[in-house]
Amino acid sequence: MPLEVLENAALRPFNTFGVDAKARFFVRVRTTDDLAEFGAHPVLRGHKRLILGGGSNLLFAGDFDGVVVKVDLRGRRAIGDTADAWLVEAGAGEDWHATVEALLADGRPGLENLALIPGQVGAAPIQNIGAYGLELAERFHSLQAWDFDSGRLGTLALDDCGFGYRDSIFKRDFGSRVITAVVLSLPKRWQPIAGYADVANELKHRRVDRPTPHDIFDTVVTIRRRKLPDPASLGNAGSFFKNPVVSREKHGELIARFPSLVGYALPGGRFKLAAGWLIDAAGLKGATRGRAGVYEKQALVLVNRGGATGAEILALAREVQDKVAERFGVVLEPEPLIV
Repeated sequence: MPLEVLENAALRPFNTFGVDAKARFFVRVRTTDDLAEFGAHPVLRGHKRLILGGGSNLLFAGDFDGVVVKVDLRGRRAIGDTADAWLVEAGAGEDWHATVEALLADGRPGLENLALIPGQVGAAPIQNIGAYGLELAERFHSLQAWDFDSGRLGTLALDDCGFGYRDSIFKRDFGSRVITAVVLSLPKRWQPIAGYADVANELKHRRVDRPTPHDIFDTVVTIRRRKLPDPASLGNAGSFFKNPVVSREKHGELIARFPSLVGYALPGGRFKLAAGWLIDAAGLKGATRGRAGVYEKQALVLVNRGGATGAEILALAREVQDKVAERFGVVLEPEPLIV
């Protein structure tokens, strides 16, 4: 089937903020043959590209004057093992949470701390998604990606991806490659990751002393549903800001001024601060500006209260950044891609 190219395409169905925006061109990619055809397409050549997965980690602040490439590559299969791990390949278009759930059901635990994170498998390495004491990089083996410049499919191993805190080479090289599949490395000797305060407290509440993978999965799902709004009913992109990392000196200064400050020690003497606490302490939790707001149950989440434009949400985000910087001298960085 020839590649279908849509013009002036509506993007509201493809972003979890639910904001209205349009793309000059829109194509769906279901196979690597589609990618080869894309590269040779006379209409699409030379235009800016935006690679789109589940639309759960971006904000359209306006229309996109280029080509939106919607990734719909599917499939999941076991491909072997190493001395320590089972290797499973998942198509970039697979739903992330459904993949975590299916692997757990298949007896392949290891991703349960990352349950209920919205989006697709292909977006997980871009953001190096993480939650409750685990990052994707710790369960990553390799990935396949199509390079638009060379017109070829290549493999990138762990060390090739430049993973950092909510970061990877793909965030700095956006649009030149599209991830087609991810190979996950799932531990043969599973151990629970239950030291994160929210997880530990929920397990204690459930009177679970020796958690199984299913216990961790159920606990994380419960916590996330309690804290985060469902995008189907209240538009959002999950956590809008990264937890900022500061020096030991800055942390000491802030603790002296704000004894209830929430932070976590990191290797090398630095500290990760809870961005949600900073926003709440700046007096913005539950704030509403027109049709955009700060979620009343979790200050880290910005929401579309109904009909907000991307520009309105972005204006609120900048207000949050300004007030946190003014009160604490700390700069908050957005997690989502702003288009």
